[in-house]
Amino acid sequence: MFKGSMVALITPMRGDGSLDEKAFVELVEWQISEGTEGLIPVGTTGESPTLSHAEHKRVVELCVEAARGRVPVIAGTGSNSTAEAIDFTRHAKQAGADACLVVTPYYNKPTQEGMVLHFTAIADAVDLPLFIYNIPPRSVIDMSVETMARLAKHRNIVGVKDATANLVRPLHTKRACGENFIQLSGEDHTALAFNAAGGVGCISVTANVAPRLCAEMQRAWREGRVGEAQAIQERLLPLHDALFAETSPGPVKYAASLLGKTAERCRLPLAPAQPATKLRVREAMVSVGLLN
Repeated sequence: MFKGSMVALITPMRGDGSLDEKAFVELVEWQISEGTEGLIPVGTTGESPTLSHAEHKRVVELCVEAARGRVPVIAGTGSNSTAEAIDFTRHAKQAGADACLVVTPYYNKPTQEGMVLHFTAIADAVDLPLFIYNIPPRSVIDMSVETMARLAKHRNIVGVKDATANLVRPLHTKRACGENFIQLSGEDHTALAFNAAGGVGCISVTANVAPRLCAEMQRAWREGRVGEAQAIQERLLPLHDALFAETSPGPVKYAASLLGKTAERCRLPLAPAQPATKLRVREAMVSVGLLN
């Protein structure tokens, strides 16, 4: 159920910074029609840090309603407050999400034991498949393989979104957590290499603007057409580079605006993409074949 090309959805906003619900629903529909195999609303790429709680919950509801069960929805429900994460996760279950994605608590810098207690509390409180989101560059902490193995014993903790870009990690995680623990890459550049090391898919930023190519790449890999998958990854490389030239989701929102999917607006403190980055994004979109 949770595999292949999955998208870390942007949250479309109007020029004044308000949610653009119509654009969001249209984005979900386009993603599914292009072959995306899973939807992840209100993660980092969805600007969860600057959405109000009401907006956060509304985006999850819109995503579930728009998906209509055609592909799984993994709702972002993480927080550096355990009580807040439980509230978001309860809402996601009530809204009909298929799973939740819970980031390691940022800023607080909990110990490994603190993370065990945090994730266990959420998994105990809500009967919903839970993916751990391990992203040290943003949360400052790194969940160890040993800690993850402890958490993997919980019946509701089913996998990880690994954004470490450490390609040794999935090998150790598979050995420690078992064959059935679902490993999804959270890093576009290493998506195929991650699969080779034990992963089964990628939660992608690039898929916001190149969903068909990302889906074809994952499908080709799964079907054993390795050379074809590698060729697509090489084709996408300039776009991966450009979309992370500045803090995401600034560049990917600009890229989506070039496709007419949303305004490029991000909420402060994220600044608009700089002119040099915009030029780089546009050139990458042309080189990949997404723009004329």
